[in-house]
Amino acid sequence: MNNALVVIDVQESFRQLPDWEFVSQPDIVGQVNRLVTAARDQGDLVVWVLGSRPGSGTVFDPAQGHVRLMDGLESHPGEPLITKTAHNAFTTTNLHQILTSRGIRQLTVCGIRTEQCCETTTRIASDLGFDVVFATDATATTPIPHRDARQDLPFSRLVSDPRTLGVAEIVARTEYALAGRFAAIRTVDELVGA
Repeated sequence: MNNALVVIDVQESFRQLPDWEFVSQPDIVGQVNRLVTAARDQGDLVVWVLGSRPGSGTVFDPAQGHVRLMDGLESHPGEPLITKTAHNAFTTTNLHQILTSRGIRQLTVCGIRTEQCCETTTRIASDLGFDVVFATDATATTPIPHRDARQDLPFSRLVSDPRTLGVAEIVARTEYALAGRFAAIRTVDELVGA
């Protein structure tokens, strides 16, 4: 085994946010489960990562009860479950040590948010010398309001602002930024078969 599937932030916290109804991949749990099943069948390591902001009082504060895998996902004994406090899965965790101690050389990255935690983890993994596959349709994101948008507006109004970056454009930009530089871009069907 020198491959690992890294599942980033597929956690209940995101379902509590007002932008979740606009998510790019409503079946993120189903897509991730397809990758997890294939990884387990091949004897690959599955690593679960949760994003946490202790003391923040937000849905990412463990005290609120949402920093847990989304319903429908389940870690098995022997699969590391690590908690991070940075956007990427390496900086504030022992992920690099876990992977190198097991001789892992290739990673498949999936999770939430496509352009944020998944992309930054992919870039750092590549810089650390891992071969990375970015499972693009097993990632999810939500629209990004323009930097000058009013913060007091409901998210449903922000989505209708023509300056808001839509999910298709976010995913495409992420793929362009990563492909051939930091990762190979693949779909779940390409990775596990249709």
